[in-house]
Parts: sequence; C-alpha cells; structure tokens
Amino acid sequence: MKKNEKITYKKAGVNIDEGERFVDLIKPMVRKTFRPGVMTDIGSFGAFFKLDVSKYKNPVLVSGTDGVGTKLKIAFMADRHDTVGTDLVAMCVNDILTSGAEPLFFLDYFASGKLKPEKASDVVKGITDGCIEAGCALVGGETAEMPGFYDKGEYDLSGFAVGVVEKDRIIDGSKIKDGDSVIGIASNGVHSNGYSLVRKVLFDAHHFSINKRFPELGVSLGEELLRPTHIYVRAVLSLLKKIQVKGMAHITGGGLPGNLPRIFHGNLGAVIFENSWPAEPVFDLIMRLGSVPLDDMRRTFNMGIGYVLVVNETDTDRVLSLLGKSGYEAYLIGVMSKKIKGIKYAKI
Repeated sequence: MKKNEKITYKKAGVNIDEGERFVDLIKPMVRKTFRPGVMTDIGSFGAFFKLDVSKYKNPVLVSGTDGVGTKLKIAFMADRHDTVGTDLVAMCVNDILTSGAEPLFFLDYFASGKLKPEKASDVVKGITDGCIEAGCALVGGETAEMPGFYDKGEYDLSGFAVGVVEKDRIIDGSKIKDGDSVIGIASNGVHSNGYSLVRKVLFDAHHFSINKRFPELGVSLGEELLRPTHIYVRAVLSLLKKIQVKGMAHITGGGLPGNLPRIFHGNLGAVIFENSWPAEPVFDLIMRLGSVPLDDMRRTFNMGIGYVLVVNETDTDRVLSLLGKSGYEAYLIGVMSKKIKGIKYAKI
C-alpha cells in the first residue's frame, strides 16, 4: 500500500454496493414466502408479524434455532449452494414441529469473508424453497461480510424459526404409555448431521472426489450428500388434525438413541425393531469404508429415519396410510415399553 493512500471500507474488504445488489437479487424470492401476518417488507430494521388471535384460544409461541454444520463443506467442494438453505429451514422447523407448532416465520444469518451475490442468492433460494414447503415466511435476516474471518469461498449459516400452538394441544410426550407404537418417517439420506464423520471417512481417509460415483448410490457423492433434509411440517400438521399423536422427535445428531428418549416420561423406554425399515445405501457405504462400529453409526446418523411419532397402537395402520398419502414413507419401527429405559434394539 502506498504511503498516504486513502483506505476505504471497500479496500478493507467490504463492498456495500455488492451487499445492496444481493438484496435486490433475493427480494422476489423472499416475497414468495410471505403469508398472512407479515407486515414488513425486506429492509426494515425489525420484522413485524401479526398473529391472528381469532384463530386461537390460548396461543403459545415456540421458537428454535440451528445451523447446517459441516455439510457446508460438501457444498463448497461441489460448488453447489442451492440446497443447504433448505437444510437450514428444515433443521429449525422440524424441531419446533415436535411440540405440535405450526411454523409462522423464519430469519436467517449468512456470513462470508467476501460476499458473492450470485452464490449467496443460491443459498437464499434454498431457504425460500424450504420456507414455502414449511408454510412459513422468510421475514428477515442478516448478511455479514467479514474479511479475513472465513476461508476464501466459504460461508456460514444459521436460522431461527417461530411457530404457534394452542396451549392445550402442546405435544410433550406426557401421554405416552406402555404398548404405544413408534412410527418412523423416512429420511432423505444423511440430512444435516454427522458430516464430520462423513468427511473423515470419504475424503480424509479415502481421498474420494466429490464426483466419485458408487453403483449402490446411483449418483455422485456430491449429489448424495447434498440431498436436502426432509421437511415434515405439512404431513405432520395434517396428521394432527385426524390422529392423537402423543410424542414426536426430530432425529438429528445423536440418532434415535440420542433424540427419541428426549420425549419419554416416567419409567418408559422404546424397543426399536431392527431391519423394520429399508437400509439406505449411503449409511452402509460409510460404515463399510470407515469400519465404523454399528453403535457409533446409530449415535451419529439418522440411519434412514428422520422423524418419529408415538401413537396409540390402534392408530398404527391409519397413521401409516395417512403419511403415505402425504408422500412420505413411514414404518412401524418399535413399541413403547415400561420394562426398559432409553432405547433397546431387538430383532423381529
């Protein structure tokens, strides 16, 4: 740098003009997510949402926040950025859905070392796709450009969802009893957890290319690992109008053993039926190539089940049928038992 040369914010690495161009690029996408209740457009200091209290007797707001984790590393490797935003929405709305809450609105945080508006708008497209699928509005967010903080071409994401549920309809697992059925809804592959192990096995240990294809997958590693997390909102909210659901769990990091017991009360556990749902090839591949112990696999990945419902045994067939009509594969994967604590796997 020359002596006495003027230093501007742009020379420091932050381009305000590019930030404004990014906002212009995403405005049409974001507005497509708006639903009744949204009171402010993009660009306000705060987002206003008016809850229609005439629809509720005693509404309770439910909030959740999450990120995408090191799955972003796969997006960087593949240079594909239009799916991780959907993962971001899914991780938040599926969490608040477990209480029976309908997602109302969503906010995101996008941070990078140098803002690339086209790449960032691809990320936002994934977010808006997820919001539309979940029926919630993208009401705002934050875009941060932080030179020197992130490696070149990399960024980070986090999200925040708010939903609503009637107080007397909150689902907290307190009504679960011995003999109730455990219903598992299929995942869409790895979803958004366990990617540190995925990368360790496939890219650190074996040095596979992101474009490597395995016959059992039918697609490249990049395509397989970037499958967006399923959003279960519409199917589950529709189901709640017809069936008494006693407990729900979003199967994320920790797998079934780490997430399902979070909804148990009293001296109850769950017997999970081994091989009661189809094995997804990607998990078998990771386990085989990394010689990963089965217990480690179960405590790291969803293993093909992304969401779980606990219902009366007599409602089992109807629940499976309704979920199937909603477009989701679902299976009877276990039964609640007062004879055990936590989770026990059993062959059937």
